[in-house]
Amino acid sequence: MLYLVPTPVGNLEDITMRALRVLKEADLILAEDTRTSGLLLKHFEIHRPMLSYHKFNEHQTVAGIVQRLLAGETVAVVSDAGTPGISDPGFLVAREAIRAGVEVSCLPGATAFVPALVASGLPCDKFCFEGFLPQKKGRQTRLQQLASETRTMVFYESPHRVVKALQQFIEVFGAERPVAVCREISKVHEEVVRGTLTEALAHFTAHEPRGEFVIIVGGGEMKSEK
Repeated sequence: MLYLVPTPVGNLEDITMRALRVLKEADLILAEDTRTSGLLLKHFEIHRPMLSYHKFNEHQTVAGIVQRLLAGETVAVVSDAGTPGISDPGFLVAREAIRAGVEVSCLPGATAFVPALVASGLPCDKFCFEGFLPQKKGRQTRLQQLASETRTMVFYESPHRVVKALQQFIEVFGAERPVAVCREISKVHEEVVRGTLTEALAHFTAHEPRGEFVIIVGGGEMKSEK
């Protein structure tokens, strides 16, 4: 069995009892960063073998992991925070395990964009998740493709690119487009800045962006059918 196990994005109390049980029973834990996951496991007194599994080595290690699964081992995948596979490693090993006939289960649990979306005050019945935009090549092209998007849009962004991202959003979506900029979800300094893109840009120009960010941008108005 392969388990994809969500881990807290902030408050350690967000982990589920089931997640703790699966981690305690796993023969092997695949960790995006063994140091980060090691702190989590130590906190909950979980002592299981770990193997580093991240975007730089997943193609080289996935075959061996599938063989261990086929041999009867239970493997749990965790990322640094949140649900594996959502802008984190997890997809490749899940796909290859399924192809090999191994049962795959993803536990429900923490992920950053869901609380940010729901708390944004913007429509969340229909939305598109974009995750991290390309840093350079293809970034502007993707934004232009989203110019006519009518659903609420969800982006992840690093703190040192938040101001630039808001500037680009203004250029593509317009200065008055509603936005909610959420940072440090489920942490001590959690903050949501709501308003227009112009207002959000002014805030984070005056206050240095720090922490992990989720940016929720309102969709464009639906065009009337002729």
